[in-house]
Amino acid sequence: MSRFERKWDHIRFALENRQNRSTVFDDVKFLHQSLPNISVFDVRLDHSIGGLSLSSPIFINAMTGGGGERTFQINKELAIVAKRTGLAMAVGSQMSALKDKGERYTYEVVRKENPDGVIIANLGSEATSENAKAAIDMIEANALQIHLNVIQELTMPEGDRDFTGVLKRIESIVKVVDIPVIVKEVGFGMTRETVDSLATAGVTAIDIGGSGGTNFAEIENKRREKIFTFFNQWGIPTPISIIEAASNSNNITIIGSGGFLTGSDIAKGLALGANAIGMAGYFLRILMEKGSDALQEEIENLHKELTMIMTALGARTLADLQNVPLIISGETYHWLHQRGIDTKQFSQRSIK
Repeated sequence: MSRFERKWDHIRFALENRQNRSTVFDDVKFLHQSLPNISVFDVRLDHSIGGLSLSSPIFINAMTGGGGERTFQINKELAIVAKRTGLAMAVGSQMSALKDKGERYTYEVVRKENPDGVIIANLGSEATSENAKAAIDMIEANALQIHLNVIQELTMPEGDRDFTGVLKRIESIVKVVDIPVIVKEVGFGMTRETVDSLATAGVTAIDIGGSGGTNFAEIENKRREKIFTFFNQWGIPTPISIIEAASNSNNITIIGSGGFLTGSDIAKGLALGANAIGMAGYFLRILMEKGSDALQEEIENLHKELTMIMTALGARTLADLQNVPLIISGETYHWLHQRGIDTKQFSQRSIK
């Protein structure tokens, strides 16, 4: 199967594969504040992460490119929505365009449609420093994502089987590029030990990409004759992985992604320690089923929901939101207890 055909398989199966929102979001509950002492007009959603100034904590996460006209059209419409809503946007893996220059236009359209926006380049962990420079130049990127997809590759019939030397390659890329490097999991979560290793390599931002969103093991299993059922339930749920990452000993920017569907989910992810929230599969489904206007409307609704929740909590800024008290129970509590992470710190904090 060609890379072109595989790219479209991923889109097609992702649309068929309904997101299984992790129930551990329900393990997180905010403490009600009867005296929030702010107005909705006091709430600000703009902030900075990893050296990037953003107008929203939500961004359009990596989806596609390199699959001909259909992926060109998807990226074009996503870029238009990103421009209208002020969201940052990451493209899908650009390796296909580095190997076939005829596919460059499916990525370049993003910068063409959104010349002043924050655009994030994307490559797999097999990339070299030269690959990274070329991918950045292709779309005049403001940041670079390097994605980690071990489980997807192992499940993919034609996937990689050798993952040695990944950390050294990431470290070499960090040293030669002059924009932020974000290392991203693709749906199976990160532990705090992984985050520590990446921070030691010089990475300043990570996207934990937890389980609960698009399941690439299930997608690749649909392409196998004999499926690896054991990988379908693999991974660390998104809220748990955010807390794992936030408990690391380094000052690293944390992006949450994987199963976010509502303003409440986004507020919880930010309150648990994420500095931004990436959304991909949910946005793609709206775009493909209802169009770009509907996607723009949904993003605007998410902003309104988040603003209302922050007002109810008395949080004027995203920094305030990371200090509101909340209670963690259920599977999330037991997981974190086993990992030696004290959840009481979340219930005892307050906005000063």
